[in-house]
Amino acid sequence: MSEKRFLSADIATMEQRYRAAFMNSLSGVKSANLIGTSQGRHVNENLAIISSVVHIGANPPLLGMIMRPHTVVRDTLENIQQTGVYTINHVSSEWTEAAHQTSASYPSNVSEFDATGLTSWYADDFDAPFVQASPVKLAMQLAEIIPIKLNNTQLVIGEISSVWIDTNAITAEGQVNLDQLGVAAITGLDTYHTINPVGRYAYAKP
Repeated sequence: MSEKRFLSADIATMEQRYRAAFMNSLSGVKSANLIGTSQGRHVNENLAIISSVVHIGANPPLLGMIMRPHTVVRDTLENIQQTGVYTINHVSSEWTEAAHQTSASYPSNVSEFDATGLTSWYADDFDAPFVQASPVKLAMQLAEIIPIKLNNTQLVIGEISSVWIDTNAITAEGQVNLDQLGVAAITGLDTYHTINPVGRYAYAKP
């Protein structure tokens, strides 16, 4: 093993795609989620793979995700801004290739559901599309969009209004066993992993 120190100046001079892959790997293993949006129920459905979903708070139940600079058409962000609703769908390790294909730059009038063979599903009282096969489906209401001036990205914060999940994967303490549900994870921009627990420990005290 050959360890090397990289200075910020070294990172700045990396080739663009190499730098993107390098930097996206440094944050470690991330959740693999598909964001479902539309311009109305069954109208111009959109599906996008996102690896930046993070927990913001439990009460109210908030999740955040980073949207890249709006220098080109961003159907996901535009649909969220227009409708105020979207879905977060955990990717199963059984169909990571289809999920990854949603990162392709399809025209706005092409549904990633159709292009990848994934099936959309709608709850009776929610107008954004879910991925039918997803083991964890979250209905999200837009709460706030915070511009990040440093790099022109945006932090999209949403409140969970509904959760669809197999209750057998929830422990008596409320912990969701994502490994039991076959959920996938991502490192970098294009590498998918299965997840397995290493250990679970008691509440830490001094």
